[in-house]
Amino acid sequence: MKDEAGTERFELDAPIGVIADTHGTLRDEALAMLEGCGLILHLGDVGSRDRDAAILERLGELAPVLAVRGNVDTADWAERLPWHRDLTVNGWRLHLVHDIADFDGATACDAALHGHSHKARNEWRDGRLLFNPGGAGRRRFTLPLTLGKLWADASALRGAILHLPL
Repeated sequence: MKDEAGTERFELDAPIGVIADTHGTLRDEALAMLEGCGLILHLGDVGSRDRDAAILERLGELAPVLAVRGNVDTADWAERLPWHRDLTVNGWRLHLVHDIADFDGATACDAALHGHSHKARNEWRDGRLLFNPGGAGRRRFTLPLTLGKLWADASALRGAILHLPL
């Protein structure tokens, strides 16, 4: 559901799965770790080929999926993805963007969720959660393959970085 400002609103009893930088590779281990989520957020760089749209479709078999566009999302299907997205989950305001460099610090949000660097981040700064699930697709340099989960309930907004068992 959307409010009058166009912000998507969700009421969830389950965690939120957060994934980014799949770059055309969706691992079975990532799918297993996202089972049971009430919503899945893909923070961009799904992939550059026509067939990579299937990654969002496959994630959608587990839970509703919201995604933003990343710099490698250049196929025709990716043109429908917004560069930024705002949503509210259980009253917590989340802002989605692929590259944190494109985040406007004046944005009213409780959390800025981003990808791009492939470096996992779960950090509170100045009262705002900065959360990057890391990269879940092809390995970049020596960085681990990770994804994230968020829990948004009445008492707190909490995140966790999960390492894919590879």
